[in-house]
Amino acid sequence: MRAATISPYLRLFTAGFREQAAYRLAMFGGLVANLTFGFLKVAMLFATVRAAGGTVQGYDVGTMSAYIWVSQGLLGSVNLNGRLDLADRIKNGDVAIDFLRPVNVQLATITTEVGKAVFALIPRGLPSLGIGALVIGMTMPTSPVPYALGLTSVVIGITVSFATVYLVAVAGFWLIETRGIQIVYMVLSGFFAGLFVPITLFPGWLLIIAEATPCPSIMMYPIDILTGRVTGGAAYRLVGVQLAWLAGMLLIGHLLTVAGRRKLEVQGG
Repeated sequence: MRAATISPYLRLFTAGFREQAAYRLAMFGGLVANLTFGFLKVAMLFATVRAAGGTVQGYDVGTMSAYIWVSQGLLGSVNLNGRLDLADRIKNGDVAIDFLRPVNVQLATITTEVGKAVFALIPRGLPSLGIGALVIGMTMPTSPVPYALGLTSVVIGITVSFATVYLVAVAGFWLIETRGIQIVYMVLSGFFAGLFVPITLFPGWLLIIAEATPCPSIMMYPIDILTGRVTGGAAYRLVGVQLAWLAGMLLIGHLLTVAGRRKLEVQGG
């Protein structure tokens, strides 16, 4: 893509980043929520590890702590609630104005949301991880490679989350009201993404179902890479899986946007 084509989306990313920076009190409230539920997860999952004799599916107390605090740190940046402002714009017809703008509606929406999410890592993600490390302790990699690849995986995971939620929003072209889908998405995405427990603790059949969705690419795979649980070629394979899901979600989103725009024109004239 030419620089002139990319420039508007970089500006939208920056705009999203700056917009989120304006909600400092909300970010602090999010951090408090992250820490509160983080300590609850510590109590429950540490008890699980100790009841299993000190390890469960390869997790000991140190690695389980790393999973808990990295997942809590990502919670404010990945979209697992299914909500997107675009859904309301489709419902009230304002999306017609978006289609008149000289940018791709799908890319503009996702880029802006990713900008907001990246900012949230600063006041919510990093402090959650730091406080967890200081108060509870955790086992993390000692080499720089997992961190570099892990940060890349985190950014891809954030983008996958918004590319997936975009599909929920554009369903409004046909359903008008998407709150039901949002609720179903919120319940399933958090579970399959590994928000509550690592998906490797699932029974085999349930793990297969989880891995057949984009949800692990949103949270579990970035956590595994960043904490060093998956290394080497296996880590690069997970990044490849993330990129494949991202490409798939973007393609489906593009096709639905084109079809939805045609339907909108038929309805609105």
